[in-house]
Amino acid sequence: MLSERSRGYALGALAAASYGLNPLFALPMYAAGLGADSVLFYRYVLAVAMLGALMLVRHRSFALRRGDIVPLAVMGVIFSFSSLLLFESYNRMDAGIASTILFVYPVLVAVIMAVGFRERLTRVTVLSIALACTGISLLYKGGDGATLDGVGVLLVFLSALSYAVYIVGINRSSLRDLSTEKLTFYALVFGSLVFIVRLRFCTDLQPIPTPLLWVNAFSLALFPTIVSLVAMAAAIHRIGSTPTAILGALEPVTALFFGVTVFGEPLTLRIVAGVVLILIAVTLIIAGKSLRIPNSVTHLARWMMRPRLPRWAVRWARRLPLPRIRRR
Repeated sequence: MLSERSRGYALGALAAASYGLNPLFALPMYAAGLGADSVLFYRYVLAVAMLGALMLVRHRSFALRRGDIVPLAVMGVIFSFSSLLLFESYNRMDAGIASTILFVYPVLVAVIMAVGFRERLTRVTVLSIALACTGISLLYKGGDGATLDGVGVLLVFLSALSYAVYIVGINRSSLRDLSTEKLTFYALVFGSLVFIVRLRFCTDLQPIPTPLLWVNAFSLALFPTIVSLVAMAAAIHRIGSTPTAILGALEPVTALFFGVTVFGEPLTLRIVAGVVLILIAVTLIIAGKSLRIPNSVTHLARWMMRPRLPRWAVRWARRLPLPRIRRR
């Protein structure tokens, strides 16, 4: 019988793996001429209908407390903007690169939890983030001399920030007490309003032309939406925001798996090394407090993650007249 924490880690891995299926189902719809707003409208509306039907069959309550309405609306809008920014970035860069850059969100979650909620960053957490980021960088398939689109990179970063705020918001608000199905259902309901408004005032809804693409639309609503969000909310309730976010390292691994098996992409030694580092990072997070990481390893990981400034900038900053703080 699995413990609650073991279930949390399993659910976190499931959430990450299913969320990594976004490009698999979205890109064929893009190729058929649908825009991001239309794709996301079908994704959210179908997800609301499917999850609502599931709740009716299981006799789940739809009732909300008055104090939960505003937080749910805010979280739904934030998540919808995360989806919109990510899907818009697919028009400016390769989906695999976008998925790689998106993985900055576990670092953002850790920073938000440490700065905003004074959560202590353990040595295991720091080392896991460093290993995962290194592994993700190895999955990047660049090297052909092409430069990344600056607007595309900005869109993915803002998507990651929105996703990080959503993860922390679920864990640190009254929504923590809601059932995972009800939380996900209303987040999708409020999130879908964003695309309804955009389709009303900014663009037009494009029809899905073929039955096969309807399969893609339903799959997009089911796996990277319902399954991912329900599993993620359940994982956050059991193990917290930061471990759930770090388990998100499995997202690009999922994309890589389908890229190799479905689209015939090459599997190089560098990519294998990246996957191994990611799996080590996930294993460290699951092992958790039972491991002791030496200080020297933690300092090395922090050094790898810190931004590097030119020496002239450091010397210039040291010369700045800083205000003196009086201690009371």
